[in-house]
Amino acid sequence: MRKITLLIIPLLGFPCALVAAPAKRTLVYQAESAHINPKRAEIVEQASFKDGRGVALKDGMPAVGPTNDTPPDLIFSINEPTAGRFVLRTYAAVDDAGAEQMRRASSKHHSLFADIQIDARRPTRRVVFVPWSAPELCTQVLGIFDLTNGTQSIKFWLPPHVRLDRLEVHPYRAPAVPKEAAAYRPPVQPPSGHPRLWVTSNTLANVRARLAHPEHAAQWRSVRGLATKPLKVSFPDDAEMSYNTALERAVAAKAFVWLMTDDKQHGLEAVRLMREYLSRVSFGNLLDITRETGAAIYTAALVYDWCYALCTPADRAILRRHMMRLAEEMECGWPPFKGLIVNGHGNEAMINRDLLAMGIALYDEDPVPYRYCAYRVLEELVPMRRFEYQSPRHNQGVSYATYRFGWEMHAAWLFLRMSGKEVFDPNIKTVPLYWLNMRLPNLEMLRDGDGVPSGRYSFAQTALLCYAYNGDPILKGEFQRQGGKADPLLYLLLNDPTLQPVQGFETLPTTIDFGPVLSSMIARTDWNIDSNINNTVVAEIKGGGYHFGNHQHADVGAIQLYYRGLQVADLGQYGFYGTPYDMNFNKRSIAHSMLLVLDPNEKFLNRPANDGGSRFIQSAPRTPKHLQETPLFHYGRKLACGFGPDALRPSYSYYAADLTAAYSDKVASFTRSFCFLNLGKPSHPACVIVLDDIRTADPSFKKYWQVNTLNPPRRTPRGVQFHNAVNNVTGRVDVCVLRPASNDQTIEIKSGADVYDVFGYRVTPPFPARPEANGHRVLVSPQQARAHDTFLVLMQAHDDAATPLPHTLSETADHMILRIADRIVCLSHGGKLFDGTLDILVPSDGTRYEVVLAGLAAGTWHIAGPQGKTTANCAAGNHTLSFTTTGGACRITNKK
Repeated sequence: MRKITLLIIPLLGFPCALVAAPAKRTLVYQAESAHINPKRAEIVEQASFKDGRGVALKDGMPAVGPTNDTPPDLIFSINEPTAGRFVLRTYAAVDDAGAEQMRRASSKHHSLFADIQIDARRPTRRVVFVPWSAPELCTQVLGIFDLTNGTQSIKFWLPPHVRLDRLEVHPYRAPAVPKEAAAYRPPVQPPSGHPRLWVTSNTLANVRARLAHPEHAAQWRSVRGLATKPLKVSFPDDAEMSYNTALERAVAAKAFVWLMTDDKQHGLEAVRLMREYLSRVSFGNLLDITRETGAAIYTAALVYDWCYALCTPADRAILRRHMMRLAEEMECGWPPFKGLIVNGHGNEAMINRDLLAMGIALYDEDPVPYRYCAYRVLEELVPMRRFEYQSPRHNQGVSYATYRFGWEMHAAWLFLRMSGKEVFDPNIKTVPLYWLNMRLPNLEMLRDGDGVPSGRYSFAQTALLCYAYNGDPILKGEFQRQGGKADPLLYLLLNDPTLQPVQGFETLPTTIDFGPVLSSMIARTDWNIDSNINNTVVAEIKGGGYHFGNHQHADVGAIQLYYRGLQVADLGQYGFYGTPYDMNFNKRSIAHSMLLVLDPNEKFLNRPANDGGSRFIQSAPRTPKHLQETPLFHYGRKLACGFGPDALRPSYSYYAADLTAAYSDKVASFTRSFCFLNLGKPSHPACVIVLDDIRTADPSFKKYWQVNTLNPPRRTPRGVQFHNAVNNVTGRVDVCVLRPASNDQTIEIKSGADVYDVFGYRVTPPFPARPEANGHRVLVSPQQARAHDTFLVLMQAHDDAATPLPHTLSETADHMILRIADRIVCLSHGGKLFDGTLDILVPSDGTRYEVVLAGLAAGTWHIAGPQGKTTANCAAGNHTLSFTTTGGACRITNKK
């Protein structure tokens, strides 16, 4: 579509005059050329506007609306040559007071609204400025509107502090239907008759019978109470009705009571209320309003399906017409092919629940909505997740994963309950292991992605959907421990009261390998969750795999460590998406504990900050083929993950990855190896060894081995010491830098505002009182510039009253050999798989040592030492072995 700016007569008080307009075009109406109410509004100078001027309220003028008979602040005279559906878009700025108001805003509800009216139609309120926008310019789509041919007026009542630049009008074009979807015949079809949302005639009796179980008593009582509670609601004819979540919940409860009990009064009331509500409600253009719009569609679909026998043909026609009206306003559009279903908002409720439920409900009258939604789920989402969930974690991080995966589980359940078939790969059942393993002893979570809050973290509704689908007693126990708070209708529909919950995670291994797609490892000393025992250590290493953009961070190789609180911690905060802080710090490598390489000429998309980190990706792959064949998304590869010797309670956990692909060509090669040792000592419960081998394309590119923490670190002769506390019990982590050598290293500690200085570009944390906004960055660098460097760091967790354990280090051409406590760890250089002969001299000091060999080639190995000779098999992918021995010479040889 060509964009044409039409000539406007720029005279105060005169209507906008169009000189010419092709049929398929954008019409641009400058605000200063509209009819301006001189009592309230005026033309102002605004340098950021193309013509340097806009329209704003006069100083001190309050906001008013059309309901009090105040004339509009300005009127655009629109002359459309053809009638049709049109998109209206505004461009606006704010003055200094407005900029300060937006800076203080804490939610989308603090956006700035204008009242708008087309001719004498019902007025509507629309957002014209949002808090996360730059003060100089904010573009907002007001919505899709019907316009007649000929002259008509679009009236604006402005909010204070907004400067309106222009209004754009262009024809609306529905999303195109892919030819594959147009011809699609879903392999899974809705059954004939109703109900078929969540229950069918075959399963309804079982759901009804479960209502009598004591586990369901409280929720069933709550639903019946909501269904019978009197509603105070009016349905105006001459004004738009804002969405009413309480009304929608009450309607769903009434429909459910009818479904469960055949109480006709509740069913008829549900039909009446939804018919009147849906025909009047307007959702506007508030950020992410598609979620609230979809909830209304979903509730209407429940009423349509569950109360089908009580609806008149006219009732069904009204519900269907307005469900389709609202579907067009969804972010995915209608037909629902705008954007991805595998990432972004399209992966939320829009298609997975709301429109899919609508399609199932309407299938007899119109099979097209179901066909479109089934195509998106079965042919796009299901194959992508089959590939992704080879790694039992979610690419969008803890918080957004909880939300989005919950909607995928809605889709899984809707298909299962409708057809009796599981349409997703069975590996979808492994994803909850992600949240279980991210759980910390203080009930917080390890940080991952955007928006992970501090404090106790709950994902009860997603846990419900998962434990019921999987028949998982551990997840049910986790749901109950979180308080069992979920949608009561879902609980009554899905919970199996005969599934006995298991409290605690003791049957799970203390180390998890997350596989090849989102490669990483979490290791811990034990499963003490929400107890008064304070010796638990939890560590995570993120490795290679793929990057999926959106809320996934540029945090390849990042480390976190918990001991009596987070010790090695992420420093990012998530306020609003896309702010300068978000895109230049929060999502970037600099907010994480990982390797930075500063190429002064590197660009990270169109962002001003060069943090020296891994590639910053905001694109998302569409299909497994697109993901695997596009180097943009390749973010390194796992070399090894091995733990043992006990698979349930390993004493060591090893992980190695080649992370070269995650960086730009400034990095010629980079491998990171990570070894977690469960020492089993209350005063010294665990330690972590990190070995990096890095080669840059240019020796002048400075390398920073960065580790972040929340409390002020203390310098030590060989590094720094961190501290944190839980329940007034302090724990310390000693960070000892072994390579570069002490005479070839610099250690810099950044605190205060310097933490948020991204090599010359400063940002401000959105929540200054929270711990992450007051953290510290420790940066280790070699003194001499060279292309190739090795970093070796030992991190010991120890009690506040204890001192770090002594250790020794020796180095061969192929290995770093570190001895600490009763462990000897041999790490191969550069992540390379060693297949030669290794000689180790174990001290004869009366200690029985466990020797851990990490980075071995797969195959059979001979081990000879004081305990005699033995052989052991090293598995591919694991690449570790261990044995115990007393003092003496040990020789380990590969049997080729």
